[in-house]
Amino acid sequence: MYKQYTRPLEQSIDDDKNLFAVLAERAERTPNDSLVEYKDETGTWRSFSATEFRDEVIAIAKGLIARGIMPGDSVSVIAHTCWQWTALDMAIMSIGALTVPVYETNSPAQVRMIFNDADVKMAFAEDDAQRDKIESVRADCPELRDVYVIGLGAVDTMIEYGRAVSDAEFWERERAVQGDDLATIVYTSGSTGTPKGIELSHRNFVFITYSGVQSMPDIAMKPNRRLLLFLPLAHVFARYMQFFCFAGNVTLGLSSNLKTILADFSAFKPTFILAVPRIFEKIYNAASQKAGAGLKGRIFAGATQVARKWSYAQQSGEPIPFMLQAQHALYNKLVYRSIMAVFGGHVEYAVSGGAPLDASIAHFFNGVGLPLLEGYGMTETCAPSSVNPTVGYKIGTIGLPMQGVTMGVDEDGELCVKSPAVCVGYHNHPELTKQQIVDGWLHTGDLGTIDDDGFVSITGRKKDLIITAGGKNVSPGILEASVMTSPVVDQCVVIGDRKPFVAAIISLDLAETNTWLTAQGAEPVTNLAEAAKNPIVVAEVERAVNKADDLVSRAESIRKFEIVPDSFTEANGMLTPSLKAKRQVIVDHYRDLIDNVIYAGKR
Repeated sequence: MYKQYTRPLEQSIDDDKNLFAVLAERAERTPNDSLVEYKDETGTWRSFSATEFRDEVIAIAKGLIARGIMPGDSVSVIAHTCWQWTALDMAIMSIGALTVPVYETNSPAQVRMIFNDADVKMAFAEDDAQRDKIESVRADCPELRDVYVIGLGAVDTMIEYGRAVSDAEFWERERAVQGDDLATIVYTSGSTGTPKGIELSHRNFVFITYSGVQSMPDIAMKPNRRLLLFLPLAHVFARYMQFFCFAGNVTLGLSSNLKTILADFSAFKPTFILAVPRIFEKIYNAASQKAGAGLKGRIFAGATQVARKWSYAQQSGEPIPFMLQAQHALYNKLVYRSIMAVFGGHVEYAVSGGAPLDASIAHFFNGVGLPLLEGYGMTETCAPSSVNPTVGYKIGTIGLPMQGVTMGVDEDGELCVKSPAVCVGYHNHPELTKQQIVDGWLHTGDLGTIDDDGFVSITGRKKDLIITAGGKNVSPGILEASVMTSPVVDQCVVIGDRKPFVAAIISLDLAETNTWLTAQGAEPVTNLAEAAKNPIVVAEVERAVNKADDLVSRAESIRKFEIVPDSFTEANGMLTPSLKAKRQVIVDHYRDLIDNVIYAGKR
């Protein structure tokens, strides 16, 4: 390694145990704590104590045993985030079986591929629609036996079957599950290529779970810690956070409907949240839209400017000037408190990951009173490898390695990770395992740097690196993240590989565009095609592009952009579940536009 940094463990971690032990230890330590909270069918919040949830998991696990699930068998879950997902996950892994998550947005063809690659024996579907998806490919999945529907009492069914299995049989199975046994096969949502199954062991997860608690004690161990989790549990980051909550003193709240997320924040009152950058961008834009263009709009603009100035001053380490402190205190009363109230009024920290976070958004929230602690990880590392500390965080970096994790930069500038959390390998792909994990180092595909304090920064994506016809290397992430801070922009995809200049394909958010147009005193539009041609909208997109171009050299700047009258979604295959654009899919889809309009100038 050209340069590397290890953050030492403050306490040794016993990782030769299974993930159920994390839950069992929490139930022993704080038996009456509210551990898992969720909304029932009527919208009322319900709760499991730590003991109740542990017992629920055991009862489900006994049902799995009764249905013939053996150590090493794969069991799939296809559902939105819900308490049943969490309980099934823990039950499956507690008896040595493997959880195989499937995104509810996956197509039948993807379900068939995953089920056959992982030899799935049993599946739990959220509802009839998901069951129908499975049934449509059942004939092509020879290993598949039982399929149960969560919405039709799957958990109660398992518990009923489990009555024939003794507690002693469960504990015998549980004790046999050791750290090196596989816990799960997670198929990457993948912004490129066919999803690959990543094998993660109990040791992988147990190590990084306790490393996370030691690395973030303010978030994990203070009294009355609360996390509202709304990311899909098929994503390794969300699943990791379940285990993190169990290992700490955190109450885990579960919500799957982003349309009700603000009401859920208000009801649940989290002390910290985690989300992908797009969520924070949308909250910022919503606050800006709400302020409008009159006096409130001018006050919000002033508050935004002061928040960012205050954040830059705080990050510099120098004393914050008195006048800036006074302005900040005034805007705190006028604006910042109401923004913080959006999160329920108790949030102290937010963790952002999954995609590059625009620095202007990070500085805004930091100045408002909500530090966005950017982190980094991959499915191959059980989610987090690094995160910014709650004290001494550095905006613009992905923080310090987690305790017990080593991060390095090789001679090519590629970021590499070595730790007990690095995956066992790629399922049925030994050649890929050898290629990606060399001498214990996982090669991430990201380009990065490490400063003298150990803080890591991402400078680009090795495979996403755009090399123009003039030989200029361009990392698109910083440009895309900046353009997407515009209230009208939904997605931005920078292009230009082997082309004479850098360009961008931009999609709009129709609802937010109309909200913004109304705030500007302009007429709303009826569809995306009309929005893409609206001169006021085009001018706003041009402003966002110019602002992004200020961050880079002229050779790296966006010279042309095209606004497309389409939405990029998971359903049409252009977005991953973590809301990242699938660059190659989009480039292929708009090949004619790119070749003939953007670069050939034809209309």
